[in-house]
Amino acid sequence: MAIFKYRALDIRWLRKPRFRKFVVIVSVIFSINVFLVYNLVNSYSDSALQEEDPSGRGRYHLEGASVQDDDENNGNINSDNLFIKQQKLHINLEKKLLNKKQVPESQMKYYENSNKFNSATSRGNNATVSLKVEELDFKPWCPITTKEAVSAIHRAKTQLCKKELVNVICSLQKGILFPKQLTASCPAPGVQKGKLLGCYQDKKSMRLLSGYFTNLEQNNSPENCINLCLQSGFPYAGVEYWTECFCGVEEPPIKARLPDSSCNKKCPTDPSFTCGGYLTINIYETGIKKFTPQVPNTEVAENEPPVRITFLLTFSGRALRQIKRLIKSLFHKDHYFFIHVDATQDYLFRELIYLEKLLPNVKLMRQRHATMWAGASFLQMILAAMKEILNMNWKWDFIINLSESDFPIKKNEKLVEFLTANKDKNFVKSTGREIQRFIQKQGLDKTFVQCDGHMWRIGDRKLPLGIQMDGGSDWMALSRPFVEYVAGDTRDELLRGLDRVYQYTLLPAESYFHTVLRNSKFCGTYVDNNLHLTNWKRHLGCKCQYRHIVDWCGCSPNDFKPDDWQKITGTSSSMLYFARKFEAIINQAIINQLEEWVYGPSVNPGKMLGYWQSMYHHADLTPARDDGVLSLLVSLCRTASKHSRRSLLVNETGVLELSSYHHDDVFQGLLLRYTARDNETKREQEMETWFKLQSRFKVLDEKNGNFIQNVQVTSDFDVKESVSRNLIGSLGLFSDVIVVYTLAIEKNCNLTFLVIDPAGQLAQVLDIRLDEKTTSKTVKGSAKASIPTPLLPGIWEVKVYHEGFLMANTEFLVIPTEFISSTPITLQQASLLHRGSHEYRISVDKIHWTKSLESKKSKHSLALANQKRIGSDLKDWIDSLTKQFYQPVETCQVLGSGKISEALSTVEPCEATIWSSVSPDLKSRISLYDPQAGSIR
Repeated sequence: MAIFKYRALDIRWLRKPRFRKFVVIVSVIFSINVFLVYNLVNSYSDSALQEEDPSGRGRYHLEGASVQDDDENNGNINSDNLFIKQQKLHINLEKKLLNKKQVPESQMKYYENSNKFNSATSRGNNATVSLKVEELDFKPWCPITTKEAVSAIHRAKTQLCKKELVNVICSLQKGILFPKQLTASCPAPGVQKGKLLGCYQDKKSMRLLSGYFTNLEQNNSPENCINLCLQSGFPYAGVEYWTECFCGVEEPPIKARLPDSSCNKKCPTDPSFTCGGYLTINIYETGIKKFTPQVPNTEVAENEPPVRITFLLTFSGRALRQIKRLIKSLFHKDHYFFIHVDATQDYLFRELIYLEKLLPNVKLMRQRHATMWAGASFLQMILAAMKEILNMNWKWDFIINLSESDFPIKKNEKLVEFLTANKDKNFVKSTGREIQRFIQKQGLDKTFVQCDGHMWRIGDRKLPLGIQMDGGSDWMALSRPFVEYVAGDTRDELLRGLDRVYQYTLLPAESYFHTVLRNSKFCGTYVDNNLHLTNWKRHLGCKCQYRHIVDWCGCSPNDFKPDDWQKITGTSSSMLYFARKFEAIINQAIINQLEEWVYGPSVNPGKMLGYWQSMYHHADLTPARDDGVLSLLVSLCRTASKHSRRSLLVNETGVLELSSYHHDDVFQGLLLRYTARDNETKREQEMETWFKLQSRFKVLDEKNGNFIQNVQVTSDFDVKESVSRNLIGSLGLFSDVIVVYTLAIEKNCNLTFLVIDPAGQLAQVLDIRLDEKTTSKTVKGSAKASIPTPLLPGIWEVKVYHEGFLMANTEFLVIPTEFISSTPITLQQASLLHRGSHEYRISVDKIHWTKSLESKKSKHSLALANQKRIGSDLKDWIDSLTKQFYQPVETCQVLGSGKISEALSTVEPCEATIWSSVSPDLKSRISLYDPQAGSIR
């Protein structure tokens, strides 16, 4: 009874108005918290699942901070990896969803494939992980357990690279990889490292040492603080209040001096030393003088002979015509041109080698290096090139390194005059920020190894003590005396030590020469100016576009365009002589404008609008020939022979070259040059056919879908320049699938892209949410589909939905391959490669999109039949596909290739057209040298 009475009293208590309000308020608050937690769990589980790297900390291939390949540095990305918790949480939530949703049995494979969870991966978030030794054909000579090291070894492709990684990792763990201390030789008379100046009164409002501050809670000591400040380039170091370390450039005033007993706090690491007190600081000398960059001279000394320059030109890519234009603009008989072509760019080397015979002051480097963005090989190449230049009998005063993306913004005479006034000075660009921040952002405190065309991050490191670190840009102008020291045969302790450090450093050329200058006898020749104007656009150039080749997040400058013209004209009175980046394939108008501004108007401005760039050449040895591209080109040759309405025979051996054609900065199509045989005369003739790519994009809902201006699919999208780099248009069996969209919107917009294979199966669902504010009325973006390879060959479709309604669609071609290693494909190979993958992974919350697809059993049957096509049957199939995407426009014959057949007498000569790749292009031609005038044309 007592219990029931208690309950009755409890109920009456709840019925009172003032308590009822309280209960309602508490219930509402509790409900809101439950709702927020549920949403947080959902968002937590759905975000970044495909971006987090299960084998290491942070995002996939972003394991650390942002860096840039030029003058300055961007923000850090260094978050803990939450992949494991998110993955488990995601799976549990989806299992609960499955109990609530009716998932068709036929679609269960999408869900099951997308949620395979490897238990080995779950260990990736721990401090130590297990190395899969069974994947190695050798035995590591040390235990390897750190997650970054294990991740790098597992991701490396070749055993040779894995072995190199293991050797470096073990040396790093043993403490034998890097020197612990180096000795600088920059003169610093009157100062002594570690000398105690005394105890001083400090103020929060005005610190005595205001250059840099850090809190060394665990290891503060005079020695550690001195080393830190020395590394940062400060002549004074101070310890204060146990754990605080201050650095500064100004000597403390005598009036602030206190009795030594006022600094009485014991240091955390060694109680025998004091680390200041409350607003009292022990100040020490670091052993270096205050650094002040040299101010360049503006007047040339009387009777001073003009300097001679060696231009170290480092070329990569296929922009041959832009390179020739650069050489023409720089050329002078008193200068020298030493050219390094990347080891993987056979085309450029072959097309430039003739310059050695034509021009007496041009030399191509034979010891070619395979350079890459941020790679250690770039510094090795520069030092090897400098050494080779020193061994030649050239008489020069400066080396200036440039790439194919550079262009002069002042005449040669002004550059020579400036450098003549500053002989023996060295021009490099410093970061302009505190060095400790630069070290972290640049990854200088990390160890990187280059192999398999990738820069692998394998762990942390400590930089050598005793030297100042510095860095910024890898474009510079260095004097001969300094080059003789830094690249000469004699290597002192400083150079040997730094060579070792920078062998395993990210973006090494951006710091190596700066650091050597600051710590050598040449420290008094340092000028903080690399003579370059760089086109930085942070919001465009810092999108981690190199993460596929570097375990770090990188930035690059943007290409100059006419909108950037004021940046260039603003350099008229400054000590800047070059600008970067320029790409004629992106925008040639700005190069034309710049060239006219520097050198005067062109004689024939009408000929300045065309640009051609080779994309494929039959003589190329590197990079390896793409069988898919060759299959496409041979098919286009067959189409071209039929288009000419003449009895011409073309086979795969007749394909010569494919070029992209641009006019007035608009892509006009592809130019295919090939050899054809006249069936009547049996005579071979070189021909060229112009193909235009056919857009397959359609707006299906013209009333509501007009804001979708274009949708296309590419395998290579440059997020920095917002352009597709795949100008060929088709995809190969192993290509990435990237959907690129252009929208005319001024508000938030959600779109869904359905990627459908030739068999009618849903391969990927991409949701795009545009919620960023933009000042532009046109938004261009991209979304990469995660589709397993090989892709099913044929015509794919992308459907575009907005708020559940179909608005537009487009199609793209995945070209079947007619060849394997340039040999006709066999039935067994075709059955394997042309069947596609079909292991599409659609998450459970997107399976409902399969209902919007039409059931087309005929497509599936046709895809099965296509797998068995070989020989002429395969050729006919490929031709039927390419005809839908490539339309021949014109055909011409190359007169310089031999005697013209009578049957082709009515075909226009290519040299007489404005579109052909062999038509005259005077702005990029180097064919004559005038020894008396010392000029080229």
